[in-house]
Amino acid sequence: MLRNFDELKKYALLATDGKIGRVIDCYFDDQGWAVRYLVVDTGLWLTNRKVLISPIAVGRLDDNADDENQTVSVGLTMEQIKNSPDIDTDKPVSRQHENDYIGYYGYPGYWGGAGLWGVGMYPDLMMEGYANNTLPSESSEREKEARVAHQAESRRASEDIHLRSCKEVIGYQVHATDGDVGHVSGMLVDEQSWAIGYLIVDTGHWWSGHKVLIAPHWIEVIQWGEKTVTVSLTRQEVKDAPLYNGNAPLSTEPEIVIPAHYRRDSAGQDSHSLPDL
Repeated sequence: MLRNFDELKKYALLATDGKIGRVIDCYFDDQGWAVRYLVVDTGLWLTNRKVLISPIAVGRLDDNADDENQTVSVGLTMEQIKNSPDIDTDKPVSRQHENDYIGYYGYPGYWGGAGLWGVGMYPDLMMEGYANNTLPSESSEREKEARVAHQAESRRASEDIHLRSCKEVIGYQVHATDGDVGHVSGMLVDEQSWAIGYLIVDTGHWWSGHKVLIAPHWIEVIQWGEKTVTVSLTRQEVKDAPLYNGNAPLSTEPEIVIPAHYRRDSAGQDSHSLPDL
């Protein structure tokens, strides 16, 4: 299921032994376009300290509660979170900060394989020996070998990759090939893979405030300093796209309908064999 980023911010996170705080932001990487960390405000518990929680430790989202009582379980203790490395969430998170973080929790690096998360697609499958998203008491030899391999891969990474704040990107102006089409008003995140499936684009005064979905695969360039997103679509293609209704439940339907309209496959390539809507 696809979740609106604003919806994620309603959730309270529960450690194995108590409440740790609420989600206020997410960090995603601008290459894989996947949420790598939840930014959690711990409130008075840790004197308003903000901590990062990896999707590796996150359980299923609770849909059976009202907005004020929605929760998600985290397979970590409050003590583990309390002693985790300090990271200034008001500044970009570098690869060095990530290495400190995953080293503390014993996670492999998600960048150490061909998949979205290591060699696979889902964060909860990265660590063999995990049960119900809890940390194992002892690592197997295979886990240790994998961890050493991932640490070696991270040391070979020469560039200091910064993660991006979801909250920061909201508001960026969106440019088509022939003019402006609006601004980013939200994101849709897959709750299993934590991939960002679509940007929600509000067309503003240009098209009476309608909202449409645009996949990250169709982005040509993002000017982070200028806060703009340029997509490989025309204004007419965007205008003719199916409207996004934020009140309707989201399933896998956008994965079929939206690419079919733009005549592109999931990787952003032209797909002329796709039928017209």
